[in-house]
Amino acid sequence: MHTQIIRLPAVLERTGLGRSTLFAKIKAEQFPRQIKLGARSSGWLADEVDAWIQQCKAASRPSDGGAQ
Repeated sequence: MHTQIIRLPAVLERTGLGRSTLFAKIKAEQFPRQIKLGARSSGWLADEVDAWIQQCKAASRPSDGGAQ
């Protein structure tokens, strides 16, 4: 299984969040934490970011019971 690590610019682009909002959500445990890649670099697991996006989508759209 291939796990992709994405850096901050890609996370911001994917989520539409600003940098300060992203880090505030991390601090409030409302967004996945980054992983350390080196002394001065970090990244996020793309799967976790995508799962967070799906959770936001599900929470913002009421269930319509399958009606189209």
